[in-house]
Amino acid sequence: MDHYNIAALLPEGFEDGSRVWIYQSSRPFSEKEELEINEQLHHFYTQWQAHDVPVKGWARLLFRRFIVLMADETDVAVSGCSTDSSVRVIKSIERQYEVNLFDRLSITFLVKGQPEVLPMGQVQYAIDKGYINGDTLLFNNLVATKAEMLRNWLQPLNYSWLRDRVQLPVNN
Repeated sequence: MDHYNIAALLPEGFEDGSRVWIYQSSRPFSEKEELEINEQLHHFYTQWQAHDVPVKGWARLLFRRFIVLMADETDVAVSGCSTDSSVRVIKSIERQYEVNLFDRLSITFLVKGQPEVLPMGQVQYAIDKGYINGDTLLFNNLVATKAEMLRNWLQPLNYSWLRDRVQLPVNN
């Protein structure tokens, strides 16, 4: 995990308590799509508001698979309306690129340096066949703050929320 510096991917100047939302794509985006999506996200977060007050926000496509939104609520809290506006942008990207960004039943693992998505129902099979193991890193998209993302976004399966839902070999 040392060679994946999550901090280098995130913006500076955001408090550790900044809220984070992660949307996982059902497929990787192409380089062209990545540029287009990052442009759309930049346009969104530079105009993001809560009750007519600018939100200190940031958004980016990471690993060509995850759209990450962040809001530093030090000065302005993100309201229901501002959260709704972010979801509208995500749904728009979803329609535009014909992907699913709201699938919570797929897990993404880092296999040979690449994000690989597995449906929840196939994780045990992948373990049994040796494709992944307790040391395989998974993307924990349940993180809710910048600090949690820095600490726990990429974590070994052995130390993740998924650990108690699968049967790992005894030697693992």
